Amino acid sequence: LIFFSNCRLFFQGARQARSDLVQIIMSVLSKIAEIEAEMARTQKNKATAGHLGMLKAKLAKLRRELIEPSGGGGGGAKGDGFEVNKVGDARVGMVGFPSVGKSTLLTKLTGTFSEAASYEFTTLTCVPGMIRYKGAKIQLLDLPGIIEGAKDGKGRGRQVIATARTCNLIIIVLDCLKPITHKRLIEHELEGFGIRLNKKPPEITYKKKDKGGINFTTTVADPKVDLDTIKRVLGEYRVHNADIHMRGDYEVDDIVDVIEGRCIYIPCIYAINKIDQITLEELNVMSRLPHYCPVSSFHEWNMDGLVEMVWKYLDLTRVYTKPKGRLPDWQDPVVMPSDRCTVEYFCNKLHKAMIKQFKYALVWGASAKHRPQRVGKEHMLQDEDIVQIVKKV
Repeated sequence: LIFFSNCRLFFQGARQARSDLVQIIMSVLSKIAEIEAEMARTQKNKATAGHLGMLKAKLAKLRRELIEPSGGGGGGAKGDGFEVNKVGDARVGMVGFPSVGKSTLLTKLTGTFSEAASYEFTTLTCVPGMIRYKGAKIQLLDLPGIIEGAKDGKGRGRQVIATARTCNLIIIVLDCLKPITHKRLIEHELEGFGIRLNKKPPEITYKKKDKGGINFTTTVADPKVDLDTIKRVLGEYRVHNADIHMRGDYEVDDIVDVIEGRCIYIPCIYAINKIDQITLEELNVMSRLPHYCPVSSFHEWNMDGLVEMVWKYLDLTRVYTKPKGRLPDWQDPVVMPSDRCTVEYFCNKLHKAMIKQFKYALVWGASAKHRPQRVGKEHMLQDEDIVQIVKKV
């Protein structure tokens, strides 16, 4: 009896916590809708820039609350993704509305079976596959279809987008027969979860201080934002003493992103599927658009072009190891991001303890001035370099 009584109390508490969480989410959603309506009513000019900046800051804070609710617990409140181990040299996620051909793409590119059917929501969980290309292992994820309002918790949208945040590249799969507005809807859902597509992080330095007020400097003569706008944005975060320096001309949204500190910047490819059902003229128009790759997963058209585009956007560097007195290992290169491919990073990829025993490295290839060149751990490697590590005695 005591056991059943405790179980009843536990489930009652869980139901109450879930009810409280739903109420919090609904309250936040209504506030977001009010702010978006006010922003739509407000004209955009220099006189209203400060007010719009304040509204955008409020909106960012509410969206953060939606992703990480302060009350309640459990139920995936913090937008946890699917439990898929990250394996290989890079991770690529396919995002799109239901029935656009993501599962067929995964099957044709990786050989991993993912159920495909004529009805929507065939894929209900994340299905991983592996692409092997130029010696690299690229993990490809077939994520369940998302719907409008996914960032607010509709369907399994928050799980899908939370998994997309862990990817090195996102492929947005679109049906060429559906309206082009689908592209903007998916972008809006991802942006609401702090994902910025095909953008570089803004060169904005933000630092809080104890006193001295707001100090704003910029390298641009006539910036899009002024001191008054920045003060109103920071006022929403109750920050009254800070230094902000902009090395470029940025919008209020970029400043809010830097203050929030939760945005990630991911390259994106738009895979336009089912091109076998459109005319050649329409295909020519689509192929000229930036970041677009037309494919037909059913007929396997342009599969190689999509994989080559994935390789280009991931921007990876292959480095071959060479044991002393032996030929390089051409079969299994060490694959690294191009912006971090130092000898030190290379050693850490091989083994964490190797850098402690590192003496110098011998390098053959494009990064070497002569062959071999003796280098230190700060040396930047280039694609298809050959490296031999010499350890301390």
